[in-house]
Amino acid sequence: MEMMLMNRKRSLLTLTFTCFIFIAFGQREIVPLPKCKNGFIVIAHRGSHLIKPENSIAAIEEAIELGADYVELDLRTTRDGHLVLIHNETVDHTTNGRGKIQELNLDEVEKLSLNARDGKLYRLTTFKDALKVCKNRINIYLDFKAADVQQAYHEISAAGMEKQVLVYINNNTQYKSWRALAPEMPLMSGLPKKIKTVEELHSFLKVMPLEATDHIPNELPLDAIRENGLSVFLDVQMADETPQIWKTAMDKGIKGVQTDHPAALINYLKTNHLRHGKNAPDTFMKPF
Repeated sequence: MEMMLMNRKRSLLTLTFTCFIFIAFGQREIVPLPKCKNGFIVIAHRGSHLIKPENSIAAIEEAIELGADYVELDLRTTRDGHLVLIHNETVDHTTNGRGKIQELNLDEVEKLSLNARDGKLYRLTTFKDALKVCKNRINIYLDFKAADVQQAYHEISAAGMEKQVLVYINNNTQYKSWRALAPEMPLMSGLPKKIKTVEELHSFLKVMPLEATDHIPNELPLDAIRENGLSVFLDVQMADETPQIWKTAMDKGIKGVQTDHPAALINYLKTNHLRHGKNAPDTFMKPF
């Protein structure tokens, strides 16, 4: 009898919490994003890679030292099933080798050296090594290029990094796999350009609930996106980012940006007292 009462209480609490989430965000459940100590989020695109090679441990370490909130990393799979960080489908552009990453074994990949502006020797990074470096130091914005969801989630879980990863999905198959295998992981993707009204946004999110997006359809007000529980991280990364570009993005009322110039952006935010966003207090929650 006592056990039945306890189970009923648990069921009631679960139902109450679920109803609260559904009411607050239009019939869909929102997964919390990784915590950050800053109110305005700076995402270092492929790490801090102006000098260090993109997606390398060195680029990740530099992003951490600069005080970025996330490091954006690209995930692909070798022929023998190992997860490594690389943006392009081939190794031609970023290493001294040639060929598709999916046609190379890990031992072949480990022999390659990354192209570097400082003349030092850098190797491609495995996902496991990246997780170890980032744990309790910086969140990961994981651009899920071409990898096995189950394996990726296993490595994230094994590293104890479930609360520090935001996954950017690139197609419906990836979305369905992540939601089925790891429903507690926050997911991000672009919004279809065909969405023009609040009703269309609501209908889309009922079918494909997301926690964040990097795209604001031209006809759709940002308030409508936020009211549907979406955080917005705009892509501003380019060779010649300027304070005006950052200001224009911030004026939209977004949550953060992805940048190729994390050092300059963070300096701009600190100098103008904007590290916690516009009209925000100087303190914010501690992460991890």
